[in-house]
Amino acid sequence: MSKQNGVQSSAKQAQKPSQSNWYVYLVRAANTALYCGITTDPQRRFQQHLNGKGARFFQSSPAQALVYVELCDDKSSALKREYCIKQLDKLRKEALLNAPYNMLSECQ
Repeated sequence: MSKQNGVQSSAKQAQKPSQSNWYVYLVRAANTALYCGITTDPQRRFQQHLNGKGARFFQSSPAQALVYVELCDDKSSALKREYCIKQLDKLRKEALLNAPYNMLSECQ
């Protein structure tokens, strides 16, 4: 931490907060399991999963389809929503796919 002009700063404080949107998304794996994650770009992140980048979840069963996208206010909200979705059983996760706030069609 350094002090400049009477104001303390650190590398963390110097970074500008991201103004981009954050999303929670679900990807269906080949074994029908649903993977939940967060990102600022659902299509880009899905392509990474298809290419074997990122989550180890897909090492045993490859990503098949991006099936759910939900817009969140910020990263903190996305993380909280991701946690809530991960606590749901599979039946309730499947119900999300038909929810009116599923933005999947808007992200393709």
